[in-house]
Amino acid sequence: MTKPRDTLVQAIGDCRLCAADFAATATAHEPRPVVWFRPGARLLIAGQAPGARVHASGRPFTDPSGDRLRDWLGLSEDQFYDLDRVAIVPMAFCFPGYDARGADLPPPARCHATWHARVMSSLGARRLSILVGGHAHRWHLGTAACRGGVTATVARWRDLGPDVFPLPHPSWRNTAWLKRNPWFAEDLLPVLRRRVAEVMRDE
Repeated sequence: MTKPRDTLVQAIGDCRLCAADFAATATAHEPRPVVWFRPGARLLIAGQAPGARVHASGRPFTDPSGDRLRDWLGLSEDQFYDLDRVAIVPMAFCFPGYDARGADLPPPARCHATWHARVMSSLGARRLSILVGGHAHRWHLGTAACRGGVTATVARWRDLGPDVFPLPHPSWRNTAWLKRNPWFAEDLLPVLRRRVAEVMRDE
């Protein structure tokens, strides 16, 4: 008998709602949902959308952004991809493509409107949520809590308690942001790594 979670994972994997939109992008690619979650995971990584390398690999964060994110969290690759402990749920499951200038397109609203609430419900209670980038901040925290944009939201990390951490996107394009905001590495990351280690260690 197929379990409900398997049905949802399969349904997302089969989704082609955005096929026409993707075909009209500069990349003219086919949908390829990257689905990486299992109910019972203790740590949620809520991201933005797969990039071109993840679209090719079919596995989330198999790119330099993933290397940086794993360093931020203090996780090895084996820990990061442990489906029993870590759920990786982007705001859109497919690579949105590039525009004519080669810039990343935003996650299609159709995707998270269709799937996100169902996925969150299927995951159940979580011990720690890592919110990566402005799209994830706004969906999970609400627009009012994200006033001032990504920098202001991340700077208010202490106000969210020990179980939610808003992060900037770990793209290497944000290296300048990290240099302008040294408090992120000096203050936030040590606390984040300790909390991640606690959650991953707890049984």
